[in-house]
Amino acid sequence: MDDLRSELADLVRAVHAYVAWHGEGGTVGFPREAVRPQTTPRHETAHAAPPPMPAPAAQAPEFSPFAAPSAAPPNPFNEPDPVPRVTKPRIPVPKPPPPGEPRDRHVHLPRIEAEVSNCTKCRLHETRTNTVFFRGNPNAQLVFVGEGPGADEDASGKPFVGRAGQLLDKMIGAMGLVPESDVYICNIVKCRPPDNRRPEPDEVAACIPYLHEQLDLVSPKVIVALGNTALAALLGTAMPITKVRGTWKLYRGTTMLMPTYHPSFLLRPTSNPVESKRQAWEDLQSVMKELGLEVPQKR
Repeated sequence: MDDLRSELADLVRAVHAYVAWHGEGGTVGFPREAVRPQTTPRHETAHAAPPPMPAPAAQAPEFSPFAAPSAAPPNPFNEPDPVPRVTKPRIPVPKPPPPGEPRDRHVHLPRIEAEVSNCTKCRLHETRTNTVFFRGNPNAQLVFVGEGPGADEDASGKPFVGRAGQLLDKMIGAMGLVPESDVYICNIVKCRPPDNRRPEPDEVAACIPYLHEQLDLVSPKVIVALGNTALAALLGTAMPITKVRGTWKLYRGTTMLMPTYHPSFLLRPTSNPVESKRQAWEDLQSVMKELGLEVPQKR
């Protein structure tokens, strides 16, 4: 009997010690029934297939102040760019043809365009997205020369594709011509000046040899100089466009040149925009007569 009481006392002390140990470890309560693992009968162990693994539940990504920011959702108040921004790869410069070979515009113009795409002669290359060489038809008899690329032109790599370009296309259409097939369009400088400012003299000097060779290869019958910058660069004159427009000039002593207003000037709220547009249309009518095109009669 004494041995039984002694064993019972030892058991009570062991239980107290067990409970105290769990209490120190933070355990709260004890399960009433032990959870026994399910076992497979011995005779089924070799043939039973393992249970399929459940698909992981989709979890929302956790926020972390150190995580890279995800793409911002589209803002309905931001208008999309009118011209998609596409960076064109630089064009490999082809080898020049052998000396004495005829200067084929379809061979030499791509060579010049490749040189332009790799040009770093002035500071404008530091901020450009694309160089802007031309659009239209290299076989055309009529060439329009503007100042330089704007934001839309820098984004697309094509000249006169923004608001001013849309107006120029309408002016060309009023002449009975198609911009992409009947004329050739280019600029004095081939890279966009920051903030659409006027190109500096050293920037024009670095780029103008490309234009001279470009015009020499296209060999148009008539050049239209759009605005003061184009007029000054092509003719080396300081006369403003308002004093010279509408009067025929000669480019390098051989090619007929008509100075007129730049389309961006015609879009500005000037003191008399109707008169400026009327004068520009008169200039283009003179060009049509020089090219032998039918001039629309007034209705």
